[in-house]
Amino acid sequence: MEYYLGLDCGGTTIKAALFTAEGKEACVARSDTALITPRPDFIECDMEQMWKTICSLIQKVLAKSGVSNTEIAGVGICGHGKGLYLWGNNNAPIRNGILSSDNRAFSYPIEWEKAGIKQRLFERSCQNILACQPPALLAWIRDNEPDVYRNIKWIFECKDYIRFRLTGQAYAELTDYSGSSLLNLRTGTYDDELLKLFGLEAVKDALPPLCRCADICGAVTAESARLSGLSEGTPVIGGMFDIDACALAAGVIDESTLSVVAGTWSINGYIQKEPVMDGSIGMNSFYCLPGYYFIEESSPTSAGNLNWIIQELFPELIEKAEQRGQNVYKRLDEKIAAIAPEEYIPLYIPFLMGSNMHPNAKACFMGMNAAHKRIHLLRSVYEGIVFCHRVHIDRLIASSKVKPSVVRLTGGAANSAVWAQMFADVLGLPVETVDARETGALGCVMAISFALGDTSSLTESVKKMCRVSARFMPNLRHKASYDKRYAVYKKAASSLDSVWDDFQSLIG
Repeated sequence: MEYYLGLDCGGTTIKAALFTAEGKEACVARSDTALITPRPDFIECDMEQMWKTICSLIQKVLAKSGVSNTEIAGVGICGHGKGLYLWGNNNAPIRNGILSSDNRAFSYPIEWEKAGIKQRLFERSCQNILACQPPALLAWIRDNEPDVYRNIKWIFECKDYIRFRLTGQAYAELTDYSGSSLLNLRTGTYDDELLKLFGLEAVKDALPPLCRCADICGAVTAESARLSGLSEGTPVIGGMFDIDACALAAGVIDESTLSVVAGTWSINGYIQKEPVMDGSIGMNSFYCLPGYYFIEESSPTSAGNLNWIIQELFPELIEKAEQRGQNVYKRLDEKIAAIAPEEYIPLYIPFLMGSNMHPNAKACFMGMNAAHKRIHLLRSVYEGIVFCHRVHIDRLIASSKVKPSVVRLTGGAANSAVWAQMFADVLGLPVETVDARETGALGCVMAISFALGDTSSLTESVKKMCRVSARFMPNLRHKASYDKRYAVYKKAASSLDSVWDDFQSLIG
């Protein structure tokens, strides 16, 4: 029997998932992404440890499933976009990887805007530069770690680094790099003028050759086969930016379907055949379907907030759930569902890992009183995350030529019926989830199927493998209550703009 292996390197979790040729999940192994936070706003990972984790997860999937490595027809990888993974001239990682939730380079986009080059950058890259994108991070490394900067051999995004370790061949896949501000989206190539504007001409030769998501970009080497348990020579495809993989797995193949990923990042977008260039949208990138752009609004403000709050503030909930053999999130759903949307609860501003407002904004609860219990705070986290998604989605809907007819929800929030219903109520749109726990890995599997000729196109792969599992219709009575709270949320979040720089001065 033939299987496909999808790997998903996220900012919260790393996963290896085995699928049949029909797109049915056969086996999954997961591990938390081991984060290193040496200073406030610095979020890193040990690149060598990440590679070892990937190998371990592949071994676990093979052992758990009983599938022979010779039955795996191909491997595809997706990963978080943005961030930075550098390979050195010493043929090893030259420093820790930097994740997309890192904010060390917050001042560089501000400085480039003050210098009057923001519009010139946008005209070429079709996106507003973010602190977590490679140009800002490379500029920070140039100015703060000059020895590292001088010895860069390859500039990778997360999944391209893992593919490099599997195959020994360096490539930069288009969906990822078109969201990096390093690519000219008009030409689909690297751009010397962009590098000059950023002051990064010295690293031009470290940008890997470009490839597409379904290109076969090498094969598993003997060394990576030994470490991972895969069969030497197994083909490895280009793979995708994880937002593309999730959207593809969710069946986003036309302009009327809105993709919402509620994971570490709040990723919201739709596809169309031309970019939005009026400045109303923060980012355009190449979608995995040929001829389409992914029109994106995003920030690191989504379900990662809930994971952190439960782990750090309510660890006993996890312990009790494990003792009773319960899923902690299912138990939370039951408690949160008991609180009506009309009930007064605090507001939560989900800027724990980043913001979609002020660059130095931080998370906070607002409006607490002595009557509130811990469950009220947790419900406010659910709600605040959805409100933050809506900020992005309102902009997207205003920019789109086609009114969305449905939202396809993926990421951690898609596993919660209570949360999915909240999205429907707040957005006033039907919300659908799909029958796949690991949508990022499934999107990669769809591309493997096309790359190996088992389907004639990515669209055919989607039609073959995507299955809608649930549909949530908006409750208009609840929407009226949420609309009132959303208005207060926006006002409260924006009112704090004047204090965030003062908070940053306390960090130093």
